Amino acid sequence: MTAMGALPARFRRERVLIVGCGDVGLRCARELGAAASLSVGGRAPGAALPGRGRVRVLALTSSPGRLLELRRAGITPLFGNLDDPASLRRLAGVATRVLHLAPPPGQGAADPRSLALARALARRQLPLALVYGSTTGVYGDCGGAWVDESRPVSPATPRARRRVVAEQTLRRWGRRLRVPVAVLRIPGIYASDREGGTPRERLLRATPVLQREDDVYTNHIHADDLARACARSLWRAPSQRVFNVCDDSELLMGDYYEQAAALYGLPAPQRIARAEAAQRLSPLTLSFMGESRRLRNARIKRELGLRLRYPDVMQGLRAG
Repeated sequence: MTAMGALPARFRRERVLIVGCGDVGLRCARELGAAASLSVGGRAPGAALPGRGRVRVLALTSSPGRLLELRRAGITPLFGNLDDPASLRRLAGVATRVLHLAPPPGQGAADPRSLALARALARRQLPLALVYGSTTGVYGDCGGAWVDESRPVSPATPRARRRVVAEQTLRRWGRRLRVPVAVLRIPGIYASDREGGTPRERLLRATPVLQREDDVYTNHIHADDLARACARSLWRAPSQRVFNVCDDSELLMGDYYEQAAALYGLPAPQRIARAEAAQRLSPLTLSFMGESRRLRNARIKRELGLRLRYPDVMQGLRAG
């Protein structure tokens, strides 16, 4: 097999395939379009990042209505559906690196989508790296303890258990075929220009929060910082590495909403006991109030060379 460095320049352009190219995927594509700037932040393990204009971005989509949007963003769309493995055959050998941000199905115990993608990518020349966007929910409830990437997973919800299966599927695939796979464990994503990306709507609905003695720690990452972490991981992440992709905040959930209310000039949310919350709030909202952990993020800074633009969630919200 010919090494990329030995090929003529016109064939050495990196091709990044984004699977699940929603808001974060589009932001990552913009980062990759200006890849020369990604080297800022110090030295880190792994391959050097490509220069400006040396990355072609492709995205898998199952929606004909998104084709024009992706093209306008400078992305080459590839039509296919993770729920239809036969439609993924064209992905074989198409990319040098893959960013997988698509969630598992909403039901079941496994993630057949990740399995179908892995099998499609194995049909021809393998990618040089695969990065998977998982969730910090895989840790389960940690009782407010500090959590780094060495902590064993203990998922408490069906959606978190599906994410654990997806992580295991992709990491086994990577080990078997010697493809470097990195897993990004992601908490709550926010940004003012992201749909539902700020706490304003919840505050306007006057959704209550837990009283302090029942409260839980919450974790965040700005969508732009997440996109930058994704881009760096494609080149810099060591094989089989896991990263907590979060900011430096250390906030109880109730304090977070109170500070956000003050920022927006809105009334502070009502504080209620957990027993009352169980009667008034939806199961999904309650599930986020049932897990407490404080995430350590030293690894993304040390190994990916990532300097957070928004190290504090309130700073990111104030930036607008």
